[in-house]
Amino acid sequence: MDLVEFGGTGTPLLLQHALMGRAATWWSCAPWLTRHGRVLGYDARAHGRNPHRGPQRTEDFVADLVGVLEGLGEPAVLVGHSMGALHSLVAAARRPDLVRAVVTEDVGVDLRGRTADSWRALFARWPVPFPSLSHVRDFFGPAGDYFAECVEERDGGYRLIADLEDLFATAEEWGTRDFWSDVEAVRCPLLVLEAEHSVMPPGQQAEVARRCAGEATHLVVPGSGHLIHDSAPDTYRGAVEAFLSDVLAR
Repeated sequence: MDLVEFGGTGTPLLLQHALMGRAATWWSCAPWLTRHGRVLGYDARAHGRNPHRGPQRTEDFVADLVGVLEGLGEPAVLVGHSMGALHSLVAAARRPDLVRAVVTEDVGVDLRGRTADSWRALFARWPVPFPSLSHVRDFFGPAGDYFAECVEERDGGYRLIADLEDLFATAEEWGTRDFWSDVEAVRCPLLVLEAEHSVMPPGQQAEVARRCAGEATHLVVPGSGHLIHDSAPDTYRGAVEAFLSDVLAR
């Protein structure tokens, strides 16, 4: 697997992107994160330039994450958004020897009953293919730079790099199971950042902080949407830097 080296030295900070994303979506955070350690990321299965395509289960994603962690030489801090936050929690629960701390951003651990129908409806409204990257940025507004990293030029315009059916399969799996047992096994320090306008079930992220076995902090970020690190970058940065400064000083 190809790792993206964002820079920095010291404790590994391994970034985990969301569904439909890729490692490059973290570039807005990388410069300040490098003050705290060696910042890395990678494209998850069925995303970006990762060669593994087709439907993937959470265990497949987490196995890749664990493989990366095993090669780093020391426990890492996991920083994850949405899907990547879920994978970070599961990895911390199942391989606590490899994880020093976890930051989650608008995570869902119990989406039972949900289906991919809302995703299908969302994508159906997109004017695909987008004729240019400028159109991508204009269409998504404040999240335009994020989505510009998630598309590539092919077949007469700009389209998602990830295959939609692979994304739908991942979302469908979440609707069939929960991950509370993993949450309850997390013993490392945990920062749970929840968007004020979250797409996750109400109250669930506070429950994540309550039910984990270790020290946890839950913060609702005012004015933020699902992509907290882009919609409320200053608050996100302040919370994460304070957490990292505390954890890495121990």
